[in-house]
Amino acid sequence: MSTAILTGPPVPGSQLGPDLLALGFDVQQAFLPDDLPRLLAEVPAGERVALVDPRFLGHVHALRLALTDPRFPAASVSGALTVQAEARPALTRALAGGTQAPAAQVGTASVLADDIAAAIEADGVAVHHPELGSLVATVPADDVAAVEAARAIAAVDDESVRLRNAVKSRDGFFTTHFISPYSRYIARWCARRGLTPNQVTTASLITALIAAGCAATGTRGGYVAAGVLLILSFVLDCTDGQLARYSLQYSTMGAWLDATFDRAKEYAYYAGLALGAARGGDDVWALALGAMVLQTCRHVVDFSFNEAHVVGTDASANTSPTAALSDKLDSVGWTVWVRRMIVLPIGERWAMIAVLTAVTTPRIVFYALLIGCAFAACYTTAGRVLRSLTRRATRTDRAALALAELADSGPVAQLVAARAPRIPGPPVVAAVGAAALVAAALTQPVGSRQTIVAAVFYAVLSGLAVARPLKGALDWLVPPLFRVAEYCTVLILAARSDVNGALPAAFGLVSAVAYHHYDTVYRIKGGSGAPPKWLVRLIGGHEGRTLAVTVLAAVLATRDTDFTLALTALAAAIALVVLVESIRFWVSSGAPAVHDEGETA
Repeated sequence: MSTAILTGPPVPGSQLGPDLLALGFDVQQAFLPDDLPRLLAEVPAGERVALVDPRFLGHVHALRLALTDPRFPAASVSGALTVQAEARPALTRALAGGTQAPAAQVGTASVLADDIAAAIEADGVAVHHPELGSLVATVPADDVAAVEAARAIAAVDDESVRLRNAVKSRDGFFTTHFISPYSRYIARWCARRGLTPNQVTTASLITALIAAGCAATGTRGGYVAAGVLLILSFVLDCTDGQLARYSLQYSTMGAWLDATFDRAKEYAYYAGLALGAARGGDDVWALALGAMVLQTCRHVVDFSFNEAHVVGTDASANTSPTAALSDKLDSVGWTVWVRRMIVLPIGERWAMIAVLTAVTTPRIVFYALLIGCAFAACYTTAGRVLRSLTRRATRTDRAALALAELADSGPVAQLVAARAPRIPGPPVVAAVGAAALVAAALTQPVGSRQTIVAAVFYAVLSGLAVARPLKGALDWLVPPLFRVAEYCTVLILAARSDVNGALPAAFGLVSAVAYHHYDTVYRIKGGSGAPPKWLVRLIGGHEGRTLAVTVLAAVLATRDTDFTLALTALAAAIALVVLVESIRFWVSSGAPAVHDEGETA
């Protein structure tokens, strides 16, 4: 429950009280400013509290934006202020006169809530001021201003604004033109029935898993049903975010669920297609695993680049030729849509998968995925490399720490990093180690000593690559290079072993490790830091797991299905440890609420 305190005598005919009740507030009345400290003290410390001027005039949605958004410790519009538990001490100090704000001196033209908002902001608390656009939020100074405000309120339908703002401001072509025109109304329907974004996210996951089951039947009818259900799952996937924006139900766990469930849905669908193809006598597990590896590595590039260039970065304006060309293209409307489509975001990708599943074969689906995602990966990575090389930026320790956490270095790499010299060029060092390992896995006989030596060489170079803070222009490439080395090594060794069931087992292993890496990303995004060091050490780090798989291939690849069993056991052990700790963290996490827009849909 939240409490709203009206900071003055009631205004006859005002709808403010019912509006606040509709927003979930218990309404209290402070007839005099001196009543505020007492009323505030009666509100439990962990509850949200709002101060609202009884003369406030505005749209209900303006109040909702100011008073109910869980992402900010304090927020304010004209005449209304809200604070959450972490900002309550600053509010108490303001009311007690511990700031320069005239908290106890109110005249007819004064707006006490605005004075206190300025006071707590001066006290060091960041106060969010939501963008209202055409919405009205004001405290009129006289009757003429009140009449003008009433006219402005009547001229704008806040429900239409609320629906419009429920859709991402920057979205993909398919989503914008084929999903959002109606999914926003589904979001409103869900909100009016008390459904939460997390419930819709779960429904989307279940629908996608059913779609994967249909694809696994290997029949044309199953493929058609799978395609239809995959589109339905995507509609629900868009709806959960729109519901969060419509009802302001943001949470750290919700952002994590949305992101990880998206990957779980897509990769489970890949497995369903591979199983369906196997029923028809076509083995496409290598293609399925390749598609998963490529897509995951694309996301790691996104995450790593963003951490290096957004979080804790002191960057000058990007005036490079690359940025100038991008700005020029953005000025031409149709090029914006083309550039969003060619990177094959989730909307376009899922639409392509669904249509091709219904009318072609799983092999063709994976060929299209690999070609499209490979082009998109080359396009986006090349552009980011050019931007990094031509942009002047000084990265802080916070940005370097985020990259180090994304690297997922295990005990071997950490030992080398602690004792080895800090040589320049971390991306070059990581690239040399990754290239040597992948080349050995491709060219040397499975089980050869040369591959093990290459894995040891890779582990040593992995430590050298992270021995110094990752603050260079291209140091954000280090985590993606580690992902490429680990995932591709597992894929290549499983494919070349010719052991029955090795590729499905490798698919499970990469899925478990990828979950760990996505979990790491969303902990960092939520401001909670990487998973605990004991967890990273226990599952070996990227270099430890790579070395373990290489040794297992050398020892067991010639012993019928032993290699498959070993990969399966390793995948199960990693999944168990990572899932248990991850669920424990997200259920008990005290991280502030976030709403991550995620991948452009």
